[in-house]
Amino acid sequence: MIDEQIGEAVVDGAPRPIRINTQSHHVELWVGAEEAFILFRLREPILSLIHTEVPAALKGKGLADTLARAALDYARAHSLRVKVICPFVAKFIARHPEYQDLTEA
Repeated sequence: MIDEQIGEAVVDGAPRPIRINTQSHHVELWVGAEEAFILFRLREPILSLIHTEVPAALKGKGLADTLARAALDYARAHSLRVKVICPFVAKFIARHPEYQDLTEA
């Protein structure tokens, strides 16, 4: 079950939807048969971002950053606090301090 589109990424010149999927617990982006995703757990009001995965065929396109931004924007839009478990997301937030207010103390 895919719940809703929460963003969009352009991959190789084509727009691709970023969706939040509560069945697989993925913020996901599909390019053909390849899925880039952030694994999450949602227990309101906490969105835990656990792991980021980008297949080798999709690396170097900025998709991990795009997924992190979409997940954090989703959290903000739904008044959720973010628990960062994923090292990539932690580094992303360190580079983008506008998201630090979302993280748990």
